[in-house]
Amino acid sequence: MKTLYLSLLLILYSCSNKISKKASMISPSVLNTIDNMPTTASKTWNFDNLNKWEDATQTGLANYFIENGLLNMFTNSNTWERVKIKSVASYTTGIYTWRIYIPAIAEGDCTGIGAFLYHNDKHEIDFEIGYGKQTERTALNATDDELLIYMTSQGNPHHSFQSKIKRENWYNLTIELALNAKKKYVATWKIDDNTMTSTRLNYGKNTKFKIFCSIENLSFLGDHLPYSNNYVLLDWVSFSGN
Repeated sequence: MKTLYLSLLLILYSCSNKISKKASMISPSVLNTIDNMPTTASKTWNFDNLNKWEDATQTGLANYFIENGLLNMFTNSNTWERVKIKSVASYTTGIYTWRIYIPAIAEGDCTGIGAFLYHNDKHEIDFEIGYGKQTERTALNATDDELLIYMTSQGNPHHSFQSKIKRENWYNLTIELALNAKKKYVATWKIDDNTMTSTRLNYGKNTKFKIFCSIENLSFLGDHLPYSNNYVLLDWVSFSGN
């Protein structure tokens, strides 16, 4: 009986050891791949930390920090800094919302606040907010307390809609991606649940997106190199899959 008991223990140890060895053989690259797989799970990122986000800054320093549960991103004057973070995971259909504070951007400064989805330069769906060029402000009848907001699909096909937004206020900016009967994306832009514009895209769920938050000094968003430091605050970002 004692021999049988010892034999059973040896078998159990051998099995558990094999399982442990197989688990340890999963490489970091495989784990990263799993983390980057598209997901339909609903989630909210409160900016108590930057877990599940990574730096995506293109030009200049990673000018952002967390304070009192808010993500503060900024650019410096007299630079062409492009400060960004992006989600680690990729996403497809669902509702994407950024809770964002739109500050006063100095008159004429080429600074843009971004809340957008990015796959590549031709598969990008944006909110961009800035002072705007004076010619565009005049065409839209923008007042001193208003900035311009651009809602854009950068390609496939290109679509752009411009409007005005009051500065120094909190907003929920939402991009909704759904599928039509042909299994292609339909993109809808909303501000505080008010639909602003919508367009049909010629691609579908095979194209997956990272979620971006940004502030960038970009020439099309004003009339001169920024004379001031500019910033944006984010309270949270959410994704609701469908």
